[in-house]
Amino acid sequence: MKLMICVVDDFYVDEIESRTKRLGYRMTKLSSSGSFLRKGSTTFLFGIKENEVDVLTESLKSICLAYEKKKGKKQEQTHRFISFLVDADNASALAAL
Repeated sequence: MKLMICVVDDFYVDEIESRTKRLGYRMTKLSSSGSFLRKGSTTFLFGIKENEVDVLTESLKSICLAYEKKKGKKQEQTHRFISFLVDADNASALAAL
C-alpha cells in the first residue's frame, strides 16, 4: 500500500477531484497554504496499491491537460501538481494501536 501526497494548483482541483472519484479513487482533500509551491494549492491524499502508482500519475497528467484544452492554460502557472509517495504497508497495524 502506498500513500500518494499530491499538491495540486487550485486551478485544477475541482476537475481532479471529480474525475479521480469517477475513476474509483478515494482521497482526502486538505487545503494548503504557506510557502511550499506558493498559495493557491490543495493537497490530496490517495491511498493506492503499488501497481496503481503509474496509472494514477498518468491519470492526473491527462486530467490536467484535458482541462487546459477546455479552459485554457492558467496565466503564470508554476505547476500543475507535484506528488510524493510514502510507503504505507503498516498503516493498518498502526491504526489498531
